Amino acid sequence: MNRLSLKKHKGFMLIGVLVFGTIAVLLIGSIVGFGNSVLQLSRRVAEREMAFQIAEAGVDYYRWHLAHDSDDYQDGTGQAGPYTHQFFDKSGDHIGDFVLTITPPISGSTIVTVLSEGRLATTTAGIVVSRKIKTRLAIPSFAKYAVVVNDAVRFGEGTEVFGPIHSNSGIRFDGLAHNLVTSAVTSYDDPDHTGAVEFGVHTHLRPPPLTGSYTGFVSAEAPPSTVSTRSDVFQAGRLFPVPAVDFTGITTDLASIKADAQASGRYFAPSGSFGYHVVFFTDDTFNLYRVTGLSNIPNQCTNTSNQEGWGTWSIRSGGETLLGNYAIPANGLIFIEDNVWVNGTINTARVTLASGRFPDNSTTRTSITVNSDLRYTNYDGRDVIALIAQKNMNVGLYSSNILRIDAALIAQNGRAGRYYYESDCGSERIRNTITLYGMIASSQRYGFAYTDNTGYINRDIIYDSFLLYGPPPSFPLTSDQYQTISWEEIQ
Repeated sequence: MNRLSLKKHKGFMLIGVLVFGTIAVLLIGSIVGFGNSVLQLSRRVAEREMAFQIAEAGVDYYRWHLAHDSDDYQDGTGQAGPYTHQFFDKSGDHIGDFVLTITPPISGSTIVTVLSEGRLATTTAGIVVSRKIKTRLAIPSFAKYAVVVNDAVRFGEGTEVFGPIHSNSGIRFDGLAHNLVTSAVTSYDDPDHTGAVEFGVHTHLRPPPLTGSYTGFVSAEAPPSTVSTRSDVFQAGRLFPVPAVDFTGITTDLASIKADAQASGRYFAPSGSFGYHVVFFTDDTFNLYRVTGLSNIPNQCTNTSNQEGWGTWSIRSGGETLLGNYAIPANGLIFIEDNVWVNGTINTARVTLASGRFPDNSTTRTSITVNSDLRYTNYDGRDVIALIAQKNMNVGLYSSNILRIDAALIAQNGRAGRYYYESDCGSERIRNTITLYGMIASSQRYGFAYTDNTGYINRDIIYDSFLLYGPPPSFPLTSDQYQTISWEEIQ
């Protein structure tokens, strides 16, 4: 090969080296750039995660704050927010802040909304990195059940309940329960028949394909038998034993309602007669009547069951005098120191009507009676009524054949139900359908019907889930601790 040819080959080699070197430089540069982008992205992800953790710390902090001061929605400052708190790492270095915006509960509700924004103090890119979390905290009310009873209770055939049921004693359930049924006892002696103890929650309905019910002791529903599912009765199951529910504390709640009603609500002293009649209207007012006469007991109609306080519990025609029309107070509290009859319709109102006499004495306790419809206009949580009776929640003899009661009912020391009216008490002893929308709390055995088919033949109990965290004003709560009911990140 001559020199000229060798020089030509060397030139071609140099060109190749330059081409491949350039490609290599470009590839290395791309790889370095990609690696740097990945590193920057990783740092950004880490910074966003840190901001998220700071935001969560803000939520945790305010839950802790409310646990120590459940009525403080201004972060202990007495001033309007937002409220900024520095956030430090374990070495004591300031790495960011959380900024809290607190929305207090509306009247009658326990729901507190906490918006927490987590911000980093410094970032690699020199731009603000923040994340926001919104959570709703609330204290569950006494209305966590469709029906809660402090005594042994029986739900007969024809009863359909949409909502949780609980008894501090035992439950015999022969209807249809769409939600969980619980008892505070493992077993108990059913007072409606003789024999051994049965499960804390049991049924006497015959299992499919059989029909009807057993009249006496049911061994399959008693220890040591295995608790069967019985989804034909307990669609969401049954559970026992569970913790008992406190009825005693309601006395304190009634006294507080009286004091608050006297201070800024509506308070009415003893009537000097049979009691008062309250009629609610959709314009946020109510009429108040003094009850001066009750319907007579029919001839031959007697208290064959020896029930305490038995009577017609019905206002006779012309047996009342109008005292005036009143606005529902801003705090929603009406306290009456006498027996009360109530009906009517509300529209976007939140009201608690309580009845009682103090000092509390078993011989002077008062009751509330509903004989005709008490209704909401809206069923989305805007309308809510509580009826809290020191003694009984009654439905009288001369009640509507088809009766609807929209309310949270509490019979603190007595029972929610209807007295027993035997065959000599007239055709009104048998009624068609009662629908209860809300919840029932009854210290003694609840019931609107009897085994001889008197009372209300059909009984529908529908749980108002809005009552749990949005109860009526001053309604009893189950604890003083907030629970998280919703959580979401805000973009």
